Amino acid sequence: MPTNSAFVFIKPHAVYDKVKDLARETLAKHNIKVLKEGTITSEEIDEKKLIDQHYYAIASKATILKPDQLNVPQDKFKDQFGLNWNEALEKGNVFNALDACKKLDVTPDEMDTQWGITKKAGKLIKFGGGFYCGLVEFEGKEPLYVFNGFFMSMRNKFTAPGLSIYYFSVEWDSDTLSWADFRGKVLGPTDPADAPADSLRGMVLAKWQDLGLEA
Repeated sequence: MPTNSAFVFIKPHAVYDKVKDLARETLAKHNIKVLKEGTITSEEIDEKKLIDQHYYAIASKATILKPDQLNVPQDKFKDQFGLNWNEALEKGNVFNALDACKKLDVTPDEMDTQWGITKKAGKLIKFGGGFYCGLVEFEGKEPLYVFNGFFMSMRNKFTAPGLSIYYFSVEWDSDTLSWADFRGKVLGPTDPADAPADSLRGMVLAKWQDLGLEA
């Protein structure tokens, strides 16, 4: 019998017993078998770069690869910043977001705030999907060319001390439930506002207060 499998997880802000119960009930209702479930701490997520692998297209530029490993369109970089890409590398002021936070001694949220300022100032360029570079300028600190600075705040929601995700490793008969229906009807679209009312995301949106969520 052909089967599909998936790794389903509850994000840290929603890890409450009532949400776990709702997830179990929803999976069971659709004859989806839970093979394993449990907790993964933020410390393990950070150390093993698990969230970076999950959001690889974005994270590869922000935390995993160094700037000299990226396929940067050199003409676009020069048009935006008035500097040759190789010259920027030689000067040593080009960083991925993770290393930029360490270099500047700023928090992920501080980087995110400054990234927004950089964008409004027109000192940011998009090279492709999930591939951005901005000239980040903190007062009193050296200006740096930073890749995907927005990702650090997003990452911090999974890696800040004391947090965790709760996961379900599941499988089901692909003849009775397609992958598309699992994504769209059982879990619901990424934006809960677009999710069917009886999908997991739709129900969490409708019952968030009763489930214990803060927002």
